[in-house]
Amino acid sequence: MKAMLVAGVIVGSLVSLSVAQAQSFAPAKGEDAQRYRQSALFMMGQHVGPMAAMVRGDRPFDAAVFQWNAAQVEHFSHLPWDSFWVAGADQGKHRMKPEIAREKDKFLGMAQKLQEETGKLVAVSKGGDLAAIKPAFAAVGASCKQCHDAYRAQ
Repeated sequence: MKAMLVAGVIVGSLVSLSVAQAQSFAPAKGEDAQRYRQSALFMMGQHVGPMAAMVRGDRPFDAAVFQWNAAQVEHFSHLPWDSFWVAGADQGKHRMKPEIAREKDKFLGMAQKLQEETGKLVAVSKGGDLAAIKPAFAAVGASCKQCHDAYRAQ
């Protein structure tokens, strides 16, 4: 029993460490950080598209496809945030407003809200009920819009 408890503590510590490391990754060079950030956000958008088409009725609803896309969006929602703070990541072609640097806590709060909403979307999508999915999907969209309105230049 004691050995199982020790093993559980070790495994739990390793999982916590790997999650913390995954959430604090950013490339060292500014141009790489920018590319990493933009790629993660692009991939999120690519997976939102098919779900939006299903929610609008432009594409037949397929619960398995919706759930898979929701899981991908939830995964990508954890990736880009640390790359905003790498020196030089604000150079070159981008649409981030300078307010991001001045309002880091607010910005990261919005990122956390997105992660929470995508987590809820994944959970509700497992039920396969489009009527239940629609409000959760709308909440993800509202989270994206709130951040884009505040921190994304047109």
